[in-house]
Formats: sequence, structure tokens, C-alpha cells
Amino acid sequence: MPLNDHITTFGQEMLSRYGERIHKLSIHAGFTCPNRDGSKGVGGCTFCNNSSFSPNARSHAPISDQIASGRSVLAKRTGAKKFIAYFQAYTNTYDNPEHLRQLYDEALAIPDVIGLSIGTRPDCVPDPVLEILAQYRERGFEVWLELGLQSSHDQTLERVNRGHTFAEYCQAVARVHRYQLQLCTHLIVGLPGEGVEENITSLERVLEQGVEGLKLHPLHVVKGTQLANSWRQEEYQPWSLKGYISTVADMVERTPPEVIYHRLTGTASNDILLAPQWCQWKWRVLNGIEQELKQRGSIQGIKT
Repeated sequence: MPLNDHITTFGQEMLSRYGERIHKLSIHAGFTCPNRDGSKGVGGCTFCNNSSFSPNARSHAPISDQIASGRSVLAKRTGAKKFIAYFQAYTNTYDNPEHLRQLYDEALAIPDVIGLSIGTRPDCVPDPVLEILAQYRERGFEVWLELGLQSSHDQTLERVNRGHTFAEYCQAVARVHRYQLQLCTHLIVGLPGEGVEENITSLERVLEQGVEGLKLHPLHVVKGTQLANSWRQEEYQPWSLKGYISTVADMVERTPPEVIYHRLTGTASNDILLAPQWCQWKWRVLNGIEQELKQRGSIQGIKT
């Protein structure tokens, strides 16, 4: 039984909406982050080396070139002919709105790009930017705003130097939905000081606020981060693959079936990954989640 029989996945949802495969193309548009440039902090989140989240995007290459490169790879691998431009690296609403419009327009001007997915932070979604995204939606483009929350626990957010609170996330969600935009929230499983109970609570709080999509990531330790120093000093112990799979299955069971899972795991390339080693094997993790749900006789939403 394939994963799609247990979980509402982004790929399956796009196939249902458009009648063909739709894939996200990762873009690095040269943005920074208020948690790095000094406006809120410096150094970024303790776990952040952005190349671990968008390893295939070439920084500062023209957007059209990045899309062409990604399209070539995905077309050969999956046969996809239509794509969503995924502005992924750092904070992709953190700029002058008109400059943002120019960048988004550049991506949407490419004929086989049918929409946008914009990765950002809860404290960086001003109304002028939401208005721009709403205008694209009104023109018929597939538009998603992806908010990196990671945890609903303020103590954890402070511990990992996020630079925002859960209250700011709640305020952002209300405004995003006021513009009738689709929202995908990111949560990290395995943050320092958190266990299964904290992850379930974060999920429940996000669902209470309202969300159309979710992304789950395991916390991986990569080179060039404060987390790497903590790991070397044995102050942080990464989760086991078994523990991650079990927790994700618990979260899936508590997620209403209409909520779309854009991602159930995340990987880092072997040249920067320090731990846990299983974070380099995407399909091992996904197959493990599928087998766990199959063994339980479970599906998304069974415990809602």
C-alpha cells in the first residue's frame, strides 16, 4: 500500500487538481534573514546552515537559470512538465514589496511555471506582500505561503534563537487567511529539550489556528552551526530513525485528512551532515513511515 493511501500528500493533491505531476523548483534569490542581519539578531538559528535546506539552488544565479536547471533534472527523473517556483532559501518576503514583485514576476513569466511557494518567517509577512501574493492567486496561479514556525513552545524558540514567538505566528496566520492564501507551516521534530509530547502539542496548536499544509523535518546536525558545537560537546543527542518515524506517524494520525503534507522528512547532503546519518536517506525514512502506518492499520486523521 503506497504512502498516498495513508497520507494526503502534496504530489497527489497537485495531480488531482491539475491532472498531471507538478513539482516545486527550489530557488535561492539572494535574500537574508532578520535573524542574521542584525535587525533581530545575528548568527541565525542554532541549527541553520541554509545549504542543508536548499542544496540544489544556486545562490545569485538568475531565477530563469535556476528554474531551467531544476526543470531539466526533474523532467528526466519524473517526467513533470509543470512546476511551482519555490523561493526557499532564507526569508523570501524580507525585502521591498516592489522588488519582491519583480522577482516573483520573473519566475511566473516562464510558461511552465504555474505558481509560487514562498518560504518565510511569521514576523516577515507585511500586508503589502500578502496583497501581492493574493493578486497572483486571483489571476489563477497556485500560491502557497510557507511559514517556518518549527515549534509552538516559546522556550524552545528562544533556545534555538528563532527570534520570534508563537504569538507572532498566530497573528501572521490570521492575516494570511484574511487574504485567502494557502498556508503551509513547517515543524521540526527533535528540537533540543523537546520530546513526543511537545511535538504533538505544537501540531495541535497549529491545527487550532488553521492551516492548509504541513511540512515536517527531522532536526539534523550540519557543519557550520551552533547546534554542531552542542553535538560535539554531547549537549545534544539526535533522535533515532525509529523515534522519528513513530512520532511522525503519531502526528499524521492527529491531522485532519484535508490538510496536505508537503513533506514528511528532510535530508542534508553527506558533505555537511554530521548527525544523525539516517537524515541522508529520504526514501528509507518515507518507507519507514509508510510501514509504520501500515503496521498500525492507520491513516491520516484517524485520531481527529
